[in-house]
Order: sequence, then C-alpha cells, then structure tokens
Amino acid sequence: MNIRSLTRGDGVVIGAAVLLLIASFLDIYSIDGAPDSAEIPSLWGSGSVVLGVVLAGVIGAALVVVNRAMPQPKKVAGLDLGQFGIAFTVFAAWCALGNIFDPAGAFDNDGGLDNIGAGIGLILALIATLVMAAAAVATPLLPALKGTLIPAARPAAPQPYGGQPQGGYGYPGAQQQPYGGQPGQPGQPGQPGPSFGGQPQPGQPQPGQPQAPQQAQAQAAGDFSPFWFAVPVPRPLFAEDGSPTPIAELAPGTWYLAVEQRGANLVAQTQDGRRGVLQDTSGIQRG
Repeated sequence: MNIRSLTRGDGVVIGAAVLLLIASFLDIYSIDGAPDSAEIPSLWGSGSVVLGVVLAGVIGAALVVVNRAMPQPKKVAGLDLGQFGIAFTVFAAWCALGNIFDPAGAFDNDGGLDNIGAGIGLILALIATLVMAAAAVATPLLPALKGTLIPAARPAAPQPYGGQPQGGYGYPGAQQQPYGGQPGQPGQPGQPGPSFGGQPQPGQPQPGQPQAPQQAQAQAAGDFSPFWFAVPVPRPLFAEDGSPTPIAELAPGTWYLAVEQRGANLVAQTQDGRRGVLQDTSGIQRG
C-alpha cells in the first residue's frame, strides 16, 4: 500500500472517522432536569447506534482509505472497495439522522419520555458521518479534494530503481528542467538541445514550415529523452495495444519513468516493470 496516493478527500474522511470514534464515548441522550450526577449511557449503550452509525461509519472510512492506498483497486461483485465504503458512510449518516429525530426509539410512543433528546454524542456522530459521506462522495468529483494529501518527496539519490543514473536519464533529485521545458543535451549541462514540448532550436523546422508526417514523427522520437515524473492525482495507465482497460494506476508520490513519447501521450514504466500509455499528462511533475 502507498499512503502517498491518499488524497485530501481521504484526509477529511479519516478526520471524520476519528471524530465519530470520539463521539461514540459521549452521551447518547440529553435528559431535561437530570442532575449532574445522572449516569447517561454513551453511544456504545445502544446496539442499533453502534452497528448502524459507529461501526458502519468506521468500516466505510476504512474501505475508502484502503482502496485508495492499494496499487490496484480490489473488486467484489463487480464493485471496488471504495464504492462499498461510500455506501457504508452514506448508510451511517442516514442512521445517525434517524436517531437524532427519535433518540428514545419506541419508548416515547406513549408520551412518557418527552424530556429525552439527542445527546452531545449523537449530535457529533451526525456531524461526523455527514462530513464523512460528503467527502467520500465528492472526492472523485472535486479537483480540490483530488489533490494529493502528502506531497511527493524529492529524494537526492539513489534512483527508485537503484544504481547510478544512465546518460540521458534524468532522476529524482537531480537538476532537471520542468516538464515541457528546454533541457540541454545529455552530458552537456547548459547547452541548448532538443526539448520535449519546448522551443525549436536552430536547424530545426520553424513553426509554420511544411513537414511530412513521417518526418515529424521521426524527429519527435529523436528529440525525446527518458525522464522521471510524478502525477498530481491518480491516473490510469493503459495498455500499449490500445485496450480501453487500464493495466495499472499511477499514484501521486511515486516516481515513474517515461520511456517514449507518442504524440501527446507518454509511454511510462512502473516500478514493477509494467509499461503502458499515460494519456493525461497535464500537470505532471518532472524529476
């Protein structure tokens, strides 16, 4: 598991789960006119609240976070663990709302327990489960919540694959130009050279000049130099044969090696040796 793949939304889910656990040890009821010495049970004194609110919320949060931290989502009955986790958090929030409206349950049907209301534990549990469910549902939809929770580290050395860097291969921690910048030739720091997405150098065709497609592809392939990069948010890696099914997911906080350029896409290699096509290269961090 890679905790660096956790998002800000996952951080909100974790915080809400902690708040829910704290609330579970507080009063479940609020009784008007009760003396300060009165012993009021906590949320753990009600089986329905423990199962429907506390445990459902904690289990849902755990499934969401574990699913995000795994290299590849695990699926059960066609659904990944994160989807089950979202369902658990929504269910917990729904049960908490029902207990807020009727904390005494069926005991107040005869009108004899009108002085019983929701305690501080139930109120905090409702807030925690609502925040948890909202964050779990909104994380895949809102860019602000999809950002990485723990920024990618920039180790000085060695490379993630070990050993010394080869000529022409940038590695995390070395002085590198930004993705889309204008790096020099390998082995000649500071000298102008071909760049990936940069400005053309003298001797290269200027924009607007006619150029055969085969010649343009050959020149793009010749200009490319492998480099390390990290993604800002989880992104799928597709098979090189064009299959629509992802073969892996690139997670923030991990360095990957770009080994080839194919138009606007990159052929990337994961740390376990798998190769695939990264179709969305926007905002990547070059090592």
